[in-house]
Order: sequence, then structure tokens, then C-alpha cells
Amino acid sequence: MSAFKLSQLPIIDIAPFLNDSPSDAKARLAASAALHRACVEFGFFYLDIQAYVNPSEPEELARLGKEFFGLPQEEKDKLALKNQDYARGYAKLKENVTNGKADNHEGIDFYKPVENPDKTKPVWGENQWPTVPGFREKYDTWVEKMKKLGTIVMRAMADGLGLSAEEQEDLLNQVNDSFWVMRVIGYPPLPDDHDGVSCGAHKDYGCLTFLYADPTPSALQVFLRQPGAKETDNHGLPREQGDEEGVWINADPIPGCVSTLHRVVHRGSNYRVSVPFFFEPNFDALVKPIPGALRKKAQETGELEGEPAHESVVYGEFLLAKVGNNFSTEGPGRY
Repeated sequence: MSAFKLSQLPIIDIAPFLNDSPSDAKARLAASAALHRACVEFGFFYLDIQAYVNPSEPEELARLGKEFFGLPQEEKDKLALKNQDYARGYAKLKENVTNGKADNHEGIDFYKPVENPDKTKPVWGENQWPTVPGFREKYDTWVEKMKKLGTIVMRAMADGLGLSAEEQEDLLNQVNDSFWVMRVIGYPPLPDDHDGVSCGAHKDYGCLTFLYADPTPSALQVFLRQPGAKETDNHGLPREQGDEEGVWINADPIPGCVSTLHRVVHRGSNYRVSVPFFFEPNFDALVKPIPGALRKKAQETGELEGEPAHESVVYGEFLLAKVGNNFSTEGPGRY
């Protein structure tokens, strides 16, 4: 990565991709190129979706989430993960573990509904919905919009990679029935004696993550690789990036906007809510290196294409391997 000073991640406007008007062709080309650079250099960026959704919609989702998390604990526990497949449902405070430490948040998870649900099989149960008025209706609507947004962004990324029409079709056919996941996460302020952070450093392992967070500042942090960079943290936080050189920057919410290493450190006084939507491949999708992407990398680096660095994998098999170890009646299972 070239040397740079960055106080804010790139902002990509989704507007040019919302129609196929020839008059917008130049804007789409520029936006696709900007999106490609953001993916290559950062892997994390702001997506301005004001032309796609009314900002009041995700704000209402956060309000509904906060209302659910404000219910008595016994009410929330009625939707416990153990009632279903240990993947769909509610996980109480500190039940989620990252890097061996309990995360200081609670959450409720939803997955794409499946045919013939069977709660004895990992991720194959049924979603558990809060009885908060309007909750399911508003979140169902959001799911449909995020699924469409996923397809829009994947097409834009394909354009940025310079994929042929055939390669684009093959890519989009792998996500046209996305096995999506959605979480609603509640973060109380970190206790002074908490040994860890609100959510430990991690990389999302699926396809695209669309994260809406309420206006809480200085909570979400993104790790940017910078060779030679010195550690800048002065808050006594754990060094979660291992031997990688770089800096943690705040990715504060920007109105109207929604994987690199990232974490949450919420030291404010308010109760923070975030709603990540994971636009994943189809359950039976074969995830493999894209020839066009290998060509693009060779063009940009001047290296020969060579052999792909990663083997192909069926997404559903990968997912089950990820969550299967947590599928147990002996205790909380998270990933």
C-alpha cells in the first residue's frame, strides 16, 4: 500500500449504480474504479445509500433494537439460541467470545429461512423474532433491500475488476440466492474492570458486510495495514493485530452511510446499537478465485498471474465448519 495519511475511510456513492442510463455511464465507471481501490487498499469503506433508502429506515431499526434489548432479561431469554439451532436467536451479554475473551455485547441473529427446518442441524432451524411491535415487519423490509443492495455492489465490484460478461454472470449466479445473515447487536458502555473490548478484533469471513450503526462516535475501529507504522493506541487496549504493522482508526458513523480487521471499543455512556447485514454466497456456491481478478492483480502489480493462492470451497460446507464446532448443548455457541 502506498504511504498515506487518513482520517476517514473512502466514501462510495451508490447512486450511479441504481440505473442503467447511458448518461450515468461515466459516473458508474468512476465509482466502480473508486470502489475497486477501496476494496484493494482498505477492504472497509463508507457506502452512501441515501439515494437508495430513506435514512429514517435504519434509524428505526436501531430504535427497535434498543427497545428489544431494554426488555427484562427473562423476556429476551425466551429467544435463546438453545431453543433452535444454536445459531438463530438471542445471545446474552458476554455470551459471544472473540479471541478467547467474552465480548461486552448482546445480540440476536437471523439467517435466511430454509426449507424443511430442523433445529437439530447447525444453522437449519427457524428464526426467533421479538414481539416488539413493528420489529419483524421493519427488519423483513430491510433484509429485502440489503439483498438487492448486495447484488448491486457485487455488479459494481465486477465492473471495477474488469470482468467479462461471462465472468460477471458466473459471479452473480453464485450470490443470486444469498444465504444471508443479519445481526442486531447491543453494546452497553464498557465497565472499567472489563478484561477486553466490546467486540474483539476479527475479519468477517463471508462476502459483503453492510453495517449500519447508530451515531455513537469512537466505537467502531478499523485496522489499516501500514508497513513501518508505530503503535498509536494509548488506551491500554490489547494488541489484537498480532505482528501486522499498521494503525487503528475510528470509523465513526456518517449520516446516510452503511473485510479488514475491525473491533468495537465502546467507552461512551450511551447504549449503542448496530445492525450488520452479511450478504453471503449461495449455500451451494463454489467459492473460487476469479480469473478476471487474477488478471487485474497481475496488471496492477506487474506480476505474472501464476496459480491461484486459494483452493475452491463450497460456501455451505465452509459455513458449517465455522459454526459446527459451536453447535453444542453444553454451552453457548458463537463464532
